Amino acid sequence: MIEKKIVLQDIAPIDLYGVNDSKLELIKKRFPKLKIVGRGETLKVSGEEEDVNQMEMVVNVLTAYYNRYGNLTDNAVEQILGGGANRNGNKENGKEETAGDDVLVFGNSGVIIKARTENQRRMVESITKNDMMFAIGPAGTGKTYTAVALAVRALKNREVKKIILTRPAVEAGENLGFLPGDLKDKLDPYLQPLYDALGDMIAPEKLSYYLENRVIQIAPLAFMRGRTLDNAFVILDEAQNATEAQLKMFLTRMGNSAKFVITGDVTQIDLPKHQPSGLPHAQRLLKDVDGIDFIELDGTDVIRHKIVKRIIEQYDKK
Repeated sequence: MIEKKIVLQDIAPIDLYGVNDSKLELIKKRFPKLKIVGRGETLKVSGEEEDVNQMEMVVNVLTAYYNRYGNLTDNAVEQILGGGANRNGNKENGKEETAGDDVLVFGNSGVIIKARTENQRRMVESITKNDMMFAIGPAGTGKTYTAVALAVRALKNREVKKIILTRPAVEAGENLGFLPGDLKDKLDPYLQPLYDALGDMIAPEKLSYYLENRVIQIAPLAFMRGRTLDNAFVILDEAQNATEAQLKMFLTRMGNSAKFVITGDVTQIDLPKHQPSGLPHAQRLLKDVDGIDFIELDGTDVIRHKIVKRIIEQYDKK
C-alpha cells in the first residue's frame, strides 16, 4: 500500500472534479480499491501501487483532453475510463476496458480513439517492442484503424518524421482501366479507407498540410519500389493482395528508425488464381524472426455492427 499526492496542473479543480464532484465520483467508481480525496489542487490517493499509478495516468489523460478541447464532459470521462459504449452503443465483448492507457489519440470533435479489444491492445504492446508487426484477421476487427492510430500517435509524439500508408491496387471485381479520371482518380478509391481513418484523427486543415508537405504519404504499393523508408511509420494495408515478390519488395524498404505494420485478411484475396498471396508465405517464412511479431485477430475483435460478427461466424463454418 502506498499514498500519493497528485497536484493538478493545467486544469482547475472544478473542471476535473465536476459540479458536486460528479466527475470525481466517476473516477472513484473506476478505482473502487483506492481511497481518493480531492482537496483543492491536490488529489490524495492511497492503495496498491499499480492502481495508484494507473489513477495518476488517468488524471494526466483527462488533463490532456481538457487542454485540447477546453472542456471535459461526464461522457468524455466515462469514455476515457473505459465505461463508455462503442460506436454502435454496445460494450465490447462484455469486458471492462482498461482505462487511460488504451487511449491512442484524441480525434476530431473530442472523439477518443483507443484500443477496444484484447488483440487490439496486443497490437499496441507489440509495436512498442518490435519494429515490424503483422496484424492478420477478418473485416471489421479494427486492424487498419488501430494501425493508423498508432502511426498518428507516433507522429504527434515526434517518434517519426512521416507516415507512409500503402495498399496494393488490386481490382475486386471491377476493372481499374475502366474507372473514370486520371491515375490519381483511379487509385484513390483503393486508398479511401486510409483517408477515412486519418480524417477521424487529424483536423482537416492539419491533414491537408501534412498531405501537401508529404509528412503523410498515401500511395499504391507499386510506388514503394526503390525507396528506403527512414524515420517513418509505414503501414501496408490489404497485404493479402500483394504477391510474394511485392511483399518481399515492400519489407526490404525498411530503413533506420522505422516502424512497419502489415495488415491483411487471408480470407479476402483478390489476386488472380495463378498468383499466390504473399501474406501466408511471409507468415510461414518470418514467424521466428526476432523483431517481427504476428497478431491474429478474430471475430471477438469485430467492432462494426454486431451483424458483421455473425456474418464472419457463418463464413467460418463453411
